[in-house]
Amino acid sequence: MYSEIVSFIRELYRTEEFIPLHAPTFGGNEKKYLNECIDTTFVSSVGKFVDRFEEMMAEYTGATKAVVCVNGTNALHIALLLSGVEKDDEVITQALTFIATCNAISYIGAHPVFIDVDKDTLGLSPQALEKWLSENTEIKHNSCYNKKTGRRIKACIPMHTFGHPVHLDELVEICNRYYLELVEDAAESLGSFYNGKHTGTFGKIGILSFNGNKTITTGGGGMLLFQDEELGASAKHLTTQAKVPHRWEFVHDYIGYNYRMPNINAALGCAQMEQLDEILKNKRDTAEKYKAFFDNNSQIEFFTEPKNCRSNYWLNAVILKNKEQQQAFLQYTNDNGIMTRPIWELMNKLPMFKNCQTDGLENSEWLADRVVNIPSSMR
Repeated sequence: MYSEIVSFIRELYRTEEFIPLHAPTFGGNEKKYLNECIDTTFVSSVGKFVDRFEEMMAEYTGATKAVVCVNGTNALHIALLLSGVEKDDEVITQALTFIATCNAISYIGAHPVFIDVDKDTLGLSPQALEKWLSENTEIKHNSCYNKKTGRRIKACIPMHTFGHPVHLDELVEICNRYYLELVEDAAESLGSFYNGKHTGTFGKIGILSFNGNKTITTGGGGMLLFQDEELGASAKHLTTQAKVPHRWEFVHDYIGYNYRMPNINAALGCAQMEQLDEILKNKRDTAEKYKAFFDNNSQIEFFTEPKNCRSNYWLNAVILKNKEQQQAFLQYTNDNGIMTRPIWELMNKLPMFKNCQTDGLENSEWLADRVVNIPSSMR
């Protein structure tokens, strides 16, 4: 069975060489814009490509304002700060996520609380969230408090796993009722839509990532998405060392952060954005070919976009029958030059977060034992 899968993937990508999980594609104006950036000497954090990249992203996603950062983790950190998360607050998120989500929470000195995911989205479950909140929290003075720890629960971070949107309408309603700020970790979901609206634009703030393995890349980079123009301006100020604008004086009015994206990275981003529609179309075609192939396999399920969503299919995923089959699949494919990987180690199993509260994480555990990512590069 596994040999047939390897043969299909090699035919799909038309190569007998090593096939990575997700490689970047540079088929547009990347070199032209990089040369232009170098010729102007504006290669650091000021330049026309920074402004243009932000404008392109705001227009594409429907955000009122977009602010670039050096990476998605920094964007999450700023998003939490601007959402009012403080030291010793708690932030609800999912254990089935990349570690950046929890690192950003930890930078503030806040504490993650891990709630289960839904099997149809791989993301934070509204039903699990509602159940845990109703049993473990109380509302005092328009704030939500954990009855066990006594800490304020300030925010909730769902993550759109592999680009598949979570059930956003329900999560928005629950967060509003429990006075939680919704911060969307849309790092993986550029080009994904929920009921026709782009991910990252439902909560107070959303973030995107442009790491080298993402749908588009700036080498490293992130973006904050806002519906509030003033809040976006605050983000721009904080990520630029909180420097008060002046032609020659150096005055800073807050503790700021050097989270600015260099112009040379933004030049890549502009060129990549010009190709985004083509990239997404190609990735959807790849996903459809995978689906057709695995429809004939009773042992392996290909994961498809949730209802009422249009996913970017950033990383394609299959679900095996059990842990043993997952490990056998990983062993065979990687031994035969096809890069595959399991889903991340659950955050509550890492030493830094082993004492964090969870709701049992039944679905998260089930998925961690079965999910495998398969090659998803543009063909």
